[in-house]
Formats: sequence, structure tokens, C-alpha cells
Amino acid sequence: MPRMEIELTSKRDDGTWTWRAAGAKLPKGSLAENLLDGNASIGDVIRVETEQFVDGISVTSVLSGRDKKSVPELLEIVGSGKDEPLVTSNLQKKKNNRRRNKDERSPRASKDPDRRKPARDKKPTNKKPTKRNRNHSPVSTGKRLKQKHVHRDAIIASLPEEMQLFSRQLSQKGIARMRSVIEKQNEVALSAGEPPIPPELLLKFAEQLQPQLRTAEWRDKAEAALEGINKIDLRDLRSVVVASDTSAKDSETRDLANQLKDGLVIRIESEHAKWVSSVEAALQEDRIVRALRLSSHPPKAGAPLSEELLSSLTQGANDNLTEDTYEDRWVTVLDAVALSPVRERVVPQSLPKEPSQKLIEVITELSMKIPSIAALFGVSPVPPPRKQRKKAK
Repeated sequence: MPRMEIELTSKRDDGTWTWRAAGAKLPKGSLAENLLDGNASIGDVIRVETEQFVDGISVTSVLSGRDKKSVPELLEIVGSGKDEPLVTSNLQKKKNNRRRNKDERSPRASKDPDRRKPARDKKPTNKKPTKRNRNHSPVSTGKRLKQKHVHRDAIIASLPEEMQLFSRQLSQKGIARMRSVIEKQNEVALSAGEPPIPPELLLKFAEQLQPQLRTAEWRDKAEAALEGINKIDLRDLRSVVVASDTSAKDSETRDLANQLKDGLVIRIESEHAKWVSSVEAALQEDRIVRALRLSSHPPKAGAPLSEELLSSLTQGANDNLTEDTYEDRWVTVLDAVALSPVRERVVPQSLPKEPSQKLIEVITELSMKIPSIAALFGVSPVPPPRKQRKKAK
């Protein structure tokens, strides 16, 4: 039988004692009072024989008597010997800035050029549109899903007390990361001269428990999603519906999954109608850039627009790309066209007579998305440069 040193932590009303591994938080458990002598007290460290089971470690016998916890060593404070106050303070006089600020706001100060602060020259910003601007969605995404952990906590609470902390860590980190947690704890135990935790036993228990935790966590999310099905972000709602294929195991959870799937279909149809009406409203207000950006963010991937709306978007973009259009407008419209569903239909009415280097650079950057427009400027499609990973120092 494996042996280990344990520390007595408390005595229950029924006469049993609780313990934990000496110098560590885990493992821990309880033992019968008849295994101890009558002089046992909280904080004693004793050596025992144990047996290991799936639900925890059981103490079978006590090998040695109690060993009182050693009193920590205290450091002697050596001072000057003088009777001085324990806390000292040094108050600094407040500067009289009121008169100086009043003088700076006075008419005399504003008229005197030597007393006026020089104005900072504002540099003109001629920055190209960044990827963040191009990928920004003008469509509201809704509230993020926030669930309570009712079902997960209920499963953890039903387990023995000594396994609840381990189960909570398992639900947060998963089996793969729990291996490293057990290894690190065993390293600490070995350095302290304590017996290691059997990893095979704990991992076997984790493999049996994880499916129950996964189903409980999905059920917590599903109930929260169903409650706010008309408000939460569609991405969160979709993720819960997709996870139901592997997490809905019984009739109750399958019924919950079916309600979410039906609600998702209704929500997508409603969002699609709002999306189409927002594109139409932007076109009626002659806000072609907003209409193009809205068209590039459908509530569902691949959701189509009517041919009439596509033609209106194309015509609006063509009318805004002429030789008389100023350069910044060209950049803004091309940036919106590059992500829209009409990027292959747009043909500028006319080109600038002398396009600037800045405009050519923008067209080169977008050339993979608008190859036909890039060809009109003599630019071949250029793939974007790959980001180099930073080497770890």
C-alpha cells in the first residue's frame, strides 16, 4: 500500500477528521476517528497507509504518531532604541496656481504674443485605409452570450468534496491541459519529499467525467441562448446550435436543441429582411459607400441580394468613379467596392488623367479583389504580403 504524510485540517460533528497532503492542497479526504489516538489535534502531521480509488484516496492505517506543526521562525527587528512614532507624514504646501491660471486667461495675456502658447501645427493625414477600416461591419452584431453555470455546478457539487476542485479545473482547462497541471503538482510534491499524485487514476476519472461536464455546460449556454434568442449575437447563437450535434444526448436536451434551431431560422430571416431594407434605404439616400459596406455584411454567408439592388449598387459605384472625382473619394469608393458582392461588375465611367502614386498603391493593395479595375490602371493582381511571425527571444 502506498504511504504518505497527511495534515489533519478539521474535525467534523460525526467524529471523522478531514486531511490534506502535507504541504499541498491536493490530494485531500477524510478518515475515521478510530484510526487516531485520543491526543490528535488540528495541524498534526502523521504518516499513513492509503488505498487509491476512482472517487479519491482512502486512509487504511496510521503508521506514526502525531507531529505538531513547527512554529515558523521569526525575525528579530533591531532598531535605534529610540521611542519614535511608528508613522510619519510630511505635508507639502499647495502651490498657488489659481493666480497664475487667472493671469493666463486674462485679456492681457491673450494680447501679449510672448505670453501666448504657440499653437501646434496639425499635420495633414493622408493615411491609406487600414484593414481594420475595410473589415469593419456597420451592421449591429447584438449582445454577446452570457450563461450561468447552473447545470455544471450541480454536477460538480454531486461529487466527493476532495474531487470538486479537480472537476472544476477540468471543466475550465480540459483533459489535455490537466496533464500538465498534474505534472507540475507532482514536481512540487517530489521537491517537498511528498508522494506524487497517480496521474493515470485522475486522468481516467477525468475521461469519465468530461462528457457529463460538456453536456451540462452546453445546456447552460443553450438555456441562456433560448432566453435571449432575439437579442444575442448571431455568431454565438450559431455556435450553440452547432455544438448541439455532439452535446444533446437525451430527449430533454434534444428538445432544447430543436427549439434553438427553429429560433435560429426565424432570427436569420428577420435579420435578412432588416439587412435588405438597410441597403435599400442607403441607396435611396444616395449614400453609395454605406450601401456597399452594408451589402458586404449579410447576416448569413452567401445570402443574396435581388438583381435590382445589385444593379443599383453597380450603377451607384460607377457614377462615383470618374475623372472628375477627387482622389480621396476614389480611395473610399474602391475600398467599399472591394468587399461588396458587385466588385466584379463595377466599371468606372472614366479614369483620372494623372492618377497619383497614393491611388496606385491603394489599387495595388486591392488588386486581388478588384482585378478588372486594377487592369484599367495597368496594375496586375498582387497577393498581399504574408505576415512574418515574431521569433521568440
